[in-house]
Amino acid sequence: LVIAVGCLAAAYGASCGVAGWAGYRAPQRSVRVPRLASWQEKGEFILKVLQRRSKEKLLDAIQNFKEVELRDGVASVDFGVKGGELDKKSRAPRNLAADGAFFRISEDLGRSANRILGLVRDLERAEKCRGALRYFGTADGALCPLNGTWRLLFTTAADATFSRNSTRGGAAVSNIVDAVAGTITNCIDFEPREDGKSPTLEQLRVRLTAQAESDVRLVLAFRYVKAQLTRLFGIPLGRRRVTVKLPVPAPLITRIRSIFNRKPPPKPYFDLLYLDNTLRVHRTGEGNIFVQGKVVD
Repeated sequence: LVIAVGCLAAAYGASCGVAGWAGYRAPQRSVRVPRLASWQEKGEFILKVLQRRSKEKLLDAIQNFKEVELRDGVASVDFGVKGGELDKKSRAPRNLAADGAFFRISEDLGRSANRILGLVRDLERAEKCRGALRYFGTADGALCPLNGTWRLLFTTAADATFSRNSTRGGAAVSNIVDAVAGTITNCIDFEPREDGKSPTLEQLRVRLTAQAESDVRLVLAFRYVKAQLTRLFGIPLGRRRVTVKLPVPAPLITRIRSIFNRKPPPKPYFDLLYLDNTLRVHRTGEGNIFVQGKVVD
């Protein structure tokens, strides 16, 4: 169990999402054109219109992807390399789109995923994320649009993909960003088993610290993982729970390998492609895409 927890925490990285998200369709609104004084203002207005329309198309495409996924199935991912969670060579989270996993489920699911990725590229071209991380890690961090709780709407990362047709089971995954403290907490809450009983590993909390390296890049450092268990040494705990705090093994293993390879260990990070008060799109250092929706209180 400890090995499984360590593998999941190490692979999870900067991932966050919700496996069973029901979907969200953006409301269609008419565009009201204000009076603009300069060509610069006109250009900025047109850019905002294009961004909003690209965002609406992206959310609609994700809704379609979820509908096809419910009909045709979800990619089954288990722990480690053998389970398809990690790439065999790099040991990084496997990219389900690049690996063709969506097309192996069905042609419709693969095409739907490709449409999402195309719309992400369109949104990236229209958005520069200027100053998005200006207040991150400062006393004014609450002003940073990244601050808050986020749920994943779509991802290509295998380590953030959970389904009931795997030994890992289904899970609801969220991501809490504290832009004042400069921390990120990845939360994984595993679903009850088919018989209604709670799984042995009920909950994971992976704590990371983050530092803004540029307007769009956050460099991450793993700190620890907390695992909430419903059984201890095979003995059910009833309503009680035991929380075990563990170090994240991936950074240590990477450092040891770098000594022998004589290469500096890579820094985990993600780049923001789009960010506003309700939607966040980022790309990890391994090239995986995440589209996330903000949880509004």
